[in-house]
Amino acid sequence: MEVAQILCMNKGGGERSYAKNSSLQSKIISDSKRITEEAIESMISSCAAPQQSIAIADLGCSSGPNTLHLISHALHLLYAECKRLGCPLPEVLVFLNDLFSNDFNYIFGSLPDFHRRLLADNAGEVGPCFVSGVPGSFYGRLFPKNSLNFVHSSSSLHWLSKVPDGLEGDGGRMTMNKGKLYISPTSPQSVLEAYGAQFRNDFSTFMKSRSEETISGGRMVLTLMGRKSLDPTTADSCYHWELLAQALTTLVSQGVIEEEKIDSFNAPYYAPCMEEVKKETEKEGSFIIDQFEELEVEWDGLGAEAESGLKILSRGERVANTIRAVVETMLEAHFGGNIMDDLFHRYGAIVQDYLSTNTTKYTNLVVSFVKK
Repeated sequence: MEVAQILCMNKGGGERSYAKNSSLQSKIISDSKRITEEAIESMISSCAAPQQSIAIADLGCSSGPNTLHLISHALHLLYAECKRLGCPLPEVLVFLNDLFSNDFNYIFGSLPDFHRRLLADNAGEVGPCFVSGVPGSFYGRLFPKNSLNFVHSSSSLHWLSKVPDGLEGDGGRMTMNKGKLYISPTSPQSVLEAYGAQFRNDFSTFMKSRSEETISGGRMVLTLMGRKSLDPTTADSCYHWELLAQALTTLVSQGVIEEEKIDSFNAPYYAPCMEEVKKETEKEGSFIIDQFEELEVEWDGLGAEAESGLKILSRGERVANTIRAVVETMLEAHFGGNIMDDLFHRYGAIVQDYLSTNTTKYTNLVVSFVKK
C-alpha cells in the first residue's frame, strides 16, 4: 500500500487522537519560535513596497490545536510588524496542506473559533484572512509559480514519500533489515544507504518544488526530526523505533503475530543530520540557509515532571500515546488493528524502563531559508 494512503495521524478529538497527543510537536513549534519570528519579520521588512496580499503555506499541517495556533502566531507577528513599519494590513491567504487522508474536517470545524481569537488577540485590527485546505504530497508541486511569501513545515519532512527501494533481496524473498522497523545499529550498510538515498531524492524534490512556488526573497522555515551525528544509527535518531520493534517481538514470542510481519515492515522515515540538509540545499541551489539550530527535546515533549489532566501518566505512557497517534494507521494496515492496545501498552512499559536509566532525547533540526 502506498505511504500516502496510510500515513495519517489519528483523527478526531478522542483520547487516542493526534489532537490530544501532540504535546511533543507543540514543544517543537515553541522551541523553534524565535527563528520563525525572525523569518516572518524579515519577510515583511524586506518588501520593496507594501503588499496587498501575502500567501502563507503550512505544509504537513495535520490537525488539532498546533495547526491553527501556529497560523495565529504567524498572523499576530505579521500584523505587529506591518503596524511597526506603518504598512497597511495586507490580505492574507493561508494554505493548509497535508495528504488526502488528513483530518481536514477537524481543522475546518475549528475555523470560526480561530477567526474570533484572531480578532481578540489583535484588538480587532486584522486584515482579511482566507484559509484553504490543499490536499496532496509536498513531494511535488502544490501551488502556482511565484505565489508564496512564506512557507512553514513542522514535524513532517522526516516522513519519506515511500519506503526506500532495496530493502528486499533475492527477488523479494529475503528481507535486508530482519527484526527491525527502521535503521538500527545492527542494520546492514545497504539499509543505511537505501534510507539515505531516499531522503536525498525526496528532499531535493521538495526543495525544487518550493523553489518554483516561492517568490524571490520569500522565506521558508522547516523543522524536522534529525540527528547530530553523521552516523544514522545514533540513539537520538532511531532508538524509539528500536523499542517499538522490541514491543512487537514480544507479541511474536506469544504467537500473536508472525515474525515475518516485523521483517517485512519498514518505516518511511528518515532523521537526517544538518550536513545532509545543507548539501541537498546547495545542490538544488534556489535557497540560501539563513539560520539553523539543532534543538534537543524530551521524548514526551514535556519531561519527567509533567502531568496529563488529573491523571499523572508515566513518561513511557506519554511517549506511547504520542507515537500511537502518529503511526497507528500505518501499523494497523500492516499488522491489523486487534493488537494495537496490547502493543502500545507493552511499548509504554519498555520505554518507561529505558528512560529510567537513559537520557536520550530527540534532535530537532530548525532551518530558515531565503529564496534567491
